[in-house]
Amino acid sequence: MNFTMLLPTRTLLVASGLLLLAAGGCKEKGEVKPGPTPPVVVLPPPPLASSQIAAWVTNADKSSLFARQRVVLNFNAAANSNPIIAVDTTQRFQTMDGFGYTLTGGSTQVLSRMGAPERAALLRELFATDSTWLGVSYLRVSIGASDLSERVYTYNDLPGGQTDVNMVQFSLEPEREHFIPVLKEILALSPNIKIMGSPWTAPSWMKTNGNPIGGSLRPEYYAAYARYFVKYVQGMAAEGIPIDAVTLQNEPLYGGNEPSMLMSAAEQTDFIKNHVGPAFAAAGLKTKIIAYDHNADRPDYPIAVLSDAAARPYVDGSAFHLYGGSISALSQVHNAFPDKSIYFTEQWTQAPGSFASDLRYHVDNLIIGAPRNWSRNVLEWNLANDASYGPHTSGGCTECLGAVTIAGNAVTRNPAYYTVAHASKFVRPGSVRVGTNVPGNLQNVAYVRPDGRKVLMVLNNGSALQTFNIQFKGKMASTALYGGAVGTYIW
Repeated sequence: MNFTMLLPTRTLLVASGLLLLAAGGCKEKGEVKPGPTPPVVVLPPPPLASSQIAAWVTNADKSSLFARQRVVLNFNAAANSNPIIAVDTTQRFQTMDGFGYTLTGGSTQVLSRMGAPERAALLRELFATDSTWLGVSYLRVSIGASDLSERVYTYNDLPGGQTDVNMVQFSLEPEREHFIPVLKEILALSPNIKIMGSPWTAPSWMKTNGNPIGGSLRPEYYAAYARYFVKYVQGMAAEGIPIDAVTLQNEPLYGGNEPSMLMSAAEQTDFIKNHVGPAFAAAGLKTKIIAYDHNADRPDYPIAVLSDAAARPYVDGSAFHLYGGSISALSQVHNAFPDKSIYFTEQWTQAPGSFASDLRYHVDNLIIGAPRNWSRNVLEWNLANDASYGPHTSGGCTECLGAVTIAGNAVTRNPAYYTVAHASKFVRPGSVRVGTNVPGNLQNVAYVRPDGRKVLMVLNNGSALQTFNIQFKGKMASTALYGGAVGTYIW
């Protein structure tokens, strides 16, 4: 059969064990079909019951958007000359905590503006844990305002000249209108979702410049700020919202955001070992303390914190963004301290963006690259915006494209929706990364789930159609991806 003549129609073909993955496939009852797809010609599908491997594909040209492919894909002993991705479950690496997003104050505000039935449907699509939906399993939230909040606030804002070192006036009240109600809706769908908290700034009265932008934490308020973290974890727990982990400062080496605060490695080490670590221990808190939370170009920062013998016992691991440096730096920190966890906590999609290039970059560096460099999670920035990329503070990000854009009750699904979906739906918490090789342009990562099923994610990082084999226990299944396409395979 002449495949080349049929490729422009983006049809599905199964012949001689080769699967050409392209069109959006057919929608099964109850299956998520995120967004419209162009009209395609699809040959009558064979019964899925005969297929050992389920395949879900997103193409760079949007002809397939996170769609299950109705094809037969089985392991057999037939040999061919295609590149081979060998999945080796005897090589085991880190256990995964999950995949998801930052849930900003702005995200919950636009979600709150939706009608209750429409919001419930979208949250179910994103967070429900049955096999029909995406099963997002990890969220990062801001402790106080982030730059994607409508305004700047903390949980202990005071008039000029006043202080409150004992946190008597600490209050989560700013979160009660939108944030806490939406987060409770999410927890009702996914009670075991992991939540990480990160502050963008301390209250201004604690800072060297008395301002929510820039400045540093004054040493005389280290103990007070440690109490602030304790009150936050305890207050959220009282709302039924467990905080699994905290970072101590978002982007501690950048003081130009609104809000923001600078915190050097030496300052963070002092804060951990002499204040927040002992304060958590005294309060009996099990919430993890995670260092750094900034770009991969400065692995020396978390290494400096972890090198301090007094701080290290309090620190679970290090968190990273990728606005600078290489994702491989995460492995550098892991290799220096292999008993400490690695987390990937933020990466934006710049609006308006390019679907093809954003899909490729984020899957290559985040969804595949971060776990291959020991990260236990991958989080995109951020969950939701309105059509003007808001809400945000007056000096906040004006070009941050959320995973979904919400306009009234209308929802547009953007690149970060699909990048996370390809992992979150299938790589459930507790999955273990296992060994694979990387032949040519076929970037990939594989896992064994708690239920024993295997998951392989593949990005064709080239520009042309690439056939390849998935090898498992000496047998191979042959398939193909178009240039820039992403496939998730489950067996």
